[in-house]
Amino acid sequence: MTEHGRRWYDDEAGPLVRLYAMTSGRARPTGSETFDLMTLVHGRARPERGPVLSPEESEIHRLCSARPRPVADIASDAGLPLAVVRVLLGNLLEAGLVRVSPPVPPAQLPDQRVLKRVIDGLRAL
Repeated sequence: MTEHGRRWYDDEAGPLVRLYAMTSGRARPTGSETFDLMTLVHGRARPERGPVLSPEESEIHRLCSARPRPVADIASDAGLPLAVVRVLLGNLLEAGLVRVSPPVPPAQLPDQRVLKRVIDGLRAL
C-alpha cells in the first residue's frame, strides 16, 4: 500500500492503468476492419491540425510510420495487449492516419521446397 492507500502491483511500475481506460471502454474497434494478426498497417502523414492522439495512439502511429508492420508486431513493440492495439488501430484508421492491407494468403506464399533450395544454395557458396 502507498501512503494514500492505493495498492501498487509493482514498486517500479507505479499505479496500474486499466486497459479499458485506453480504449474508452470499447472491446472492439469501430468500423468493419477486424485487424487480423498479420494485417499490414501503413502509417500516413499526420496533418498539422490532426486529431489529438493518446500517448498509446501516438506510439502506434510512430511505429507504423517507420515502415508497414503486422498488427502482432505493433502490439509487441508497443508493449500493449493485442485487443487494445486493435481498438486503437480502429481509431487511427477512422481518423485517416493509417491504412491497412490484408495479409498475403498462404497460397500466394513461396513454396517451402523452393525456399529450402535457396537456403541450401546460399550455404554452398
